[in-house]
Amino acid sequence: MTTRQRERLLLWSVVPRPIAMVSTVSPSGSVNLAPFSYYTAVGYSPMALLFCAGRRADGTEKDSCRNARVPAEGGTGEFTVNVLIEKHAEAATASAKPLPHGESEYELAGLRPLPGRRVRSPRIDGSPIAFECRTSAVVPVGDHFVVIGEVAHLAADEELIHETDFHLDLDRLGSVGRMGAADYVRTLDRYIVDG
Repeated sequence: MTTRQRERLLLWSVVPRPIAMVSTVSPSGSVNLAPFSYYTAVGYSPMALLFCAGRRADGTEKDSCRNARVPAEGGTGEFTVNVLIEKHAEAATASAKPLPHGESEYELAGLRPLPGRRVRSPRIDGSPIAFECRTSAVVPVGDHFVVIGEVAHLAADEELIHETDFHLDLDRLGSVGRMGAADYVRTLDRYIVDG
């Protein structure tokens, strides 16, 4: 199979994928924001997340990966993962467009950055959940990089979290998933499997 055929089969078979908006800051202070549907939890002790970044068409690393690398590798060693909600889906698509290094995807997407509490990378104003992470490792896998980060701070709307059991109100969260291409899925249609 060609690379494109493998990509299509993978993207349309591993569904629905959670999608997040990842923000980073370059060592010079330029803010970057990009959507990633190759993103998931790693574990909870310590709490850790990962996202996978491909390369640009010219073969260079994407800004998100380059910025998230530890300082010894030319980055800041930090990133913030914002859970994507339906009202930000169009902004996610807009922020995926390639921009010259240093131009703001926040501005392009019409989103407002809020300062991080423990890391320099901002979170999205209006995002109900944001995980501020410090990079643990960047693992190359072929033409991609798996960026793993330990959560240093969690910003969440308090109304989402049940005080006694820490479950989230998923209806209020309103997160979306990615299917293939521009196809998204809402997470409001759920059912329970007893067992």
